[in-house]
Amino acid sequence: MPLIPEEPQIHESAQGPRATPASGRIAPTPRPVPGPRPAAPSRPGRPGPLRPTPPVQRTPRDVAPAKPSPSGPAAPAAPAASPQIQLVPASPEGALDAAEEAVDLLLDSGRAPGDVLVLTTGAQHPWAQHELSFGEASYWAQHDAGDDVFYADATVASRAASRPVVVVAVNGGPASAAAAALPLAHSRAGALLIVCGDPQQINSVLGAGV
Repeated sequence: MPLIPEEPQIHESAQGPRATPASGRIAPTPRPVPGPRPAAPSRPGRPGPLRPTPPVQRTPRDVAPAKPSPSGPAAPAAPAASPQIQLVPASPEGALDAAEEAVDLLLDSGRAPGDVLVLTTGAQHPWAQHELSFGEASYWAQHDAGDDVFYADATVASRAASRPVVVVAVNGGPASAAAAALPLAHSRAGALLIVCGDPQQINSVLGAGV
């Protein structure tokens, strides 16, 4: 009998040819598992992510000085400054005119009229005589208003309040009047004391009483 060729047996282990990369070919790399995406770089001119600002280190200069304790010793008060003294030589007859010129110069230099007090040791200033004719109440009310030059007799100068500038006209009167008026005028002057009169008499009084 003719021989029948046997059919080739297919075993389960032989499922076909294995995928073997050909010589010289690189097998494809498996794709990585997707992970967190990196932050995109900031564009030029566009600020990147905000970072926390570090705390500012304060230097001792930035720290306010501590206030002194109320229980501590009090600081000594500054001594009051003495007014500047200007001497205008004048005779008793011309002292009042010299004082008027001094007042005009003060007002022209910018002094307010209410800053000036004028005292006389002899005859009263014509303005004072005129205002006193209406009564002392009206006269001193103008002093208290403090908005104009005030003229007063040296004998009542103790009633006058302090003003930045005091002008004294040593226009006569007893020697005791000048001796009493100049120290009082010095105490009433805040910044400037102008004395119009005999220089020798004024220096002797100011040197002893001021």
